[in-house]
Amino acid sequence: MVSFKMLILILTLFLLRGAGASLIKLNGNGYEDVVIAIDPNVPEDEKLIQQIQDMVTEASTYLYGATEKRFYFKAVSILIPETWQKKNEYEEPKLETYKKADIVIEVPNPPGFDVPRTDQFGQCGDKGERIRLTPAIVLGEKLNEYGPQGKILVHEWAHLRWGVFEEYNEEEPFYQISRQCSDGITGTNKVYACSGGSCSIRNCRTDPKTGKLNKDCMFIPDKVQGEKASIMFMQSIDSVVEFCTEKNHNTLAPNPQNKMCNSRSTWEVIQNSEDYKNSIPMTEAKPPHPIFSLKQIRERVLILVLDKSGSMAGGDRLNRLNQASQLFLLQIIEKGSWTGMVTFDSSATIQSALIQIETDAQRNSLISRLPTAAGGGTSICSGLRTAFTVIKNKFSTDGSEIVLLTDGEDSTISSCFDEVKQSGAIIHTVALGPSADPGLEELAKMTGGMKTSATDNAQNNGLIDAFSALSSENGAITQRSIQLDSKGVTLTNEDWMNGTVIFDSTVGKDTLFLVMWTAQQPEMFVMDPSGNIYKNFAVETSSQMAYLQIPNTAQVGIWTYSLKSSAQTLTLTVTSRAANPNVSPITVDSRMNKDTSSFPSPMIVYAEVRQGSLPIIGADVTALIESADGTTVTLELLDNGAGADVFKNDGVYSRYFTAYKENGRYSLKVRALGGTNTQRSRPKVNGAFYIPGWVENGEIKMNPPKPEISEDENQANMQSFSRTSSGGSFIVSNIPTTVPDVFPPNRIIDLEANVEDDHINLTWTAPGDDFDTGRAEEYIIKMSKDILTLRENFDAALQVNTTDLIPNDANSKEDFMFKPDFLIENGTTVFLAIKAVDKANLTSPISNIAQASLIIPSAEDPFILNITVDYFFAIYIFKIHDFSVIYRNILNNCFLTF
Repeated sequence: MVSFKMLILILTLFLLRGAGASLIKLNGNGYEDVVIAIDPNVPEDEKLIQQIQDMVTEASTYLYGATEKRFYFKAVSILIPETWQKKNEYEEPKLETYKKADIVIEVPNPPGFDVPRTDQFGQCGDKGERIRLTPAIVLGEKLNEYGPQGKILVHEWAHLRWGVFEEYNEEEPFYQISRQCSDGITGTNKVYACSGGSCSIRNCRTDPKTGKLNKDCMFIPDKVQGEKASIMFMQSIDSVVEFCTEKNHNTLAPNPQNKMCNSRSTWEVIQNSEDYKNSIPMTEAKPPHPIFSLKQIRERVLILVLDKSGSMAGGDRLNRLNQASQLFLLQIIEKGSWTGMVTFDSSATIQSALIQIETDAQRNSLISRLPTAAGGGTSICSGLRTAFTVIKNKFSTDGSEIVLLTDGEDSTISSCFDEVKQSGAIIHTVALGPSADPGLEELAKMTGGMKTSATDNAQNNGLIDAFSALSSENGAITQRSIQLDSKGVTLTNEDWMNGTVIFDSTVGKDTLFLVMWTAQQPEMFVMDPSGNIYKNFAVETSSQMAYLQIPNTAQVGIWTYSLKSSAQTLTLTVTSRAANPNVSPITVDSRMNKDTSSFPSPMIVYAEVRQGSLPIIGADVTALIESADGTTVTLELLDNGAGADVFKNDGVYSRYFTAYKENGRYSLKVRALGGTNTQRSRPKVNGAFYIPGWVENGEIKMNPPKPEISEDENQANMQSFSRTSSGGSFIVSNIPTTVPDVFPPNRIIDLEANVEDDHINLTWTAPGDDFDTGRAEEYIIKMSKDILTLRENFDAALQVNTTDLIPNDANSKEDFMFKPDFLIENGTTVFLAIKAVDKANLTSPISNIAQASLIIPSAEDPFILNITVDYFFAIYIFKIHDFSVIYRNILNNCFLTF
C-alpha cells in the first residue's frame, strides 16, 4: 500500500509533469522561461547574441499570427558560454542549464550540416526534446536554403511544443494526385546534376515500373508566391504564414504528419494540446515584445548534503554513502568546481566550506570529512538551510547545486519549500531505501534537479550509478565523466567475477576502475588489450573499496577485469573522460517519458546514443529497471521505427515498460554496446525543409547542395564501445495486488502496401500482446477506396480475409499478400489499415493508413502537366490507357489547370 502522503505527492507530480527537463511555462498567451543555449564549442561572436534576440522577436510575431493570436514568446533566457568575454549586464543563471535548454545553438556536425531540426522521441502530440540550430542559421547565412530565421524557429517550435511532424517526405517525394493544403505553391520539377566541376539542369524522367518521377528529380519553387500554407512544409516561402487545417489538409500525402497523427492536420493536433485548451485568443494586432535575459555560465558550485541519521546505520547504508561520495569526489566532480559538504540528522553540521577543486589533495580533504557514524533523527530542511548558508558565504545561491541524499522521512520537509524556490538553487535528490521521504521528488521537480533512487540491494550498484549521473549540466561534454560499465554479482562460495570493458578512441582520459565488496577484500587485477596487468589498486579498507587509476590515456580495445573472492557481493564501476578535447565522446542519455505513472498507464524508456549530434545506430541497448524491493526487469531497447520507437535509425532506442511489480519508486539504468554493426548516421531531420533552388523571373537559380554523409565517413574510425547511463527514478501508483491483462498491442506505425500483379502486399512490424512485448492473437485488416472510411469508421470498411495470417513475435517483420475481391485496374488506389487483437480481446489503435496504387505509364514518353504542387510531392499525371481516370481526377481537383 502507498501512504496517503505519497498519494498526495504523486498527484502533485502528475499535474506538474512535462517532457524532458524543459522549464517552459505558458503564462496567459506568452511562453516564459524559454532557454536558448550557445554551445561552449561555438566560437565567440557578439553578433550572435543580438541575432538570437532578433530571431525570437521575428518568430514571436509570426507565431502570433499563425496561431490566430493565441501564442507568442514572452520571456527568453540566453545562456552564454563561460569562456566568452564577461560583461556587467550578464546575469548568473538560476535553474537554466545547457541540459534544460529548449533551443541549442551548436557547431554543425558534420561541418556544413546546417539543417535546422528538432529532436522528437514521442508520439503525435508529445512534446519534443530540443531544437538544434547552427550559427549560420541564426546569422541569416542560409536564407535561400531555409528561409528567414524567425520562420524557421516557428516551424521547429511546432515540433517541440505540440508534437507535430513534417508535411514532406524526402524518401517518397512524389505521389498521386489529391486535394492539397499548399495547392497554390507553384514551381517546376528538374534534375540538377554536377560532375567534374560543372553542373547542368535537365527535365525529370519517370520510373517505368512505378510510373513515378525518379528520385533524382526535385521540385524547385517559384520565388514569388501567393499561397499562405503550410508552415510545416515550406516555411521558407515569404507568403506562407499558416498551418494546414482540417479544411485543407491533404490526408493522402505519404508524410510523417499523416503517418504519426492518423491523417490529422497540424492545426487539429495543436487544437488538442494543453496550450490551446488553456488559452483564448488575444485582441491586440501585435504581441508584446519579448523580454530577454542574458546569463553567463559560471564555475560549478555544489554542496553535498548527506543524511547521517540513525536509520543510515542499517543495511550498510552509511558505508555505501561513503563509497558513492568518494567516487563522486574522486572522479565525477569536474576540476575547477567549488564543492562543500554538510551532514545532517536532527540538525545540520558544516563539514567543509566551499573548496575549489584543483588538486588530488583537495579531493582527498573533502573525502576525509565524510560521515563515519550514524545517529539521531532526520531534518532535511536543516541540511538544506545550512547548505544555503555555506554557498552564500562565497557566492549567490542562484544556479548553485545541492546533492541531497537521505533514507528517511521528515514530516517537516515542506516547511522549506518556499525557501528552496526562492534560492534559485538546483537540488538533485538521491532516495536511498524504501522509506526515503516522498517530498524528495517535489524538491527536485521544483528546482529542475535530477531524481534518483537506490535500493538496499548492493549488487545492483544503484547508489554508485546515481552519483555517477551527476556530471555538470553545463560546460563541454569533453570535460564530463562518462560511465563505461557498472555491474555486480553475489557469490555464494569462492568464485571469480570476470568481465570486459570496451574502450573506444573517444574516451580514455582520467580512467578509473572502482571495486567494492561487502565482507572482505577480493583478489583484483585488470588487463589491458596488450596483455599488461594492473594490480596497484588504492585500497580503502574501512570503506570496503579499492580503485585503480589508469595513467595517461587508456589503450583502445577490450580491457579485462578479474575479481576472486569468497561468498559476498562484489560490484565494479568504470568511468573515463574524453580522450581528445576536440572530439566529442560517444554518450548515452536515458530517461522515462514521464516522472510518474498511475496504473494502467504505460511508460516508455528512451536511450539516446550519440557522438555529438550524430546518431549511433546498430548498437545493442538494454534497460534495467529496478523496483523498490530490488527486483530488476531487463528490456531490450529498439531503434526500429515501430511500437514505442518513432523513427528508425535515429539513435534513439525505445521500448514500452509495463512489467509493474509494486507501487513506489523505480530506477532506470541503461547499457549500450557497440560492435561490428554499429555506425554513425546522418542526423534524422525532423525540421525545416531544404530548398534546392528558386525560379526567379523564369530563371532557375540553384542553392548549394545539402551536404551528405557517406557510409565510408560514417564508419571511419568507428570502433566497438561500452557505456552505462543512469536514467533517474520514477514513481508508479495504483498497481493492484493481482495485475490484470489491461495492456493492448501497440499501434502499428510502419504499415506499407504495394500492388504486385493482381495482389496487394503488406509489410509491417509485429506488435505484441502487451504493447511491444509478447505476441498478438490476430490481425484485423480493412481496406477501402475512401480514406475517410478507414479513418473515421474502421469497422464499416471491407475486411480482408486473414484466416491464414498468424502473428509473429513482437518486433518481427510481417509480410502478407492477398488477392482482393475486385479487379485491380490501371489507376486503382486502395487504402489499408490494421488493428491487432490480443488474447484478452484488447485491440490496438488503428495503424497508419497505407496506400496501394497501380499506375502504368504508356510506352510513350510521359508528360507532366503544368499544375500546382504541394509538400514537394509534385503532382503528376501520365498518359495512361484510360483517359477518363485523368478526367475524373481533374474534375475532383478543381485547382488543376492545363
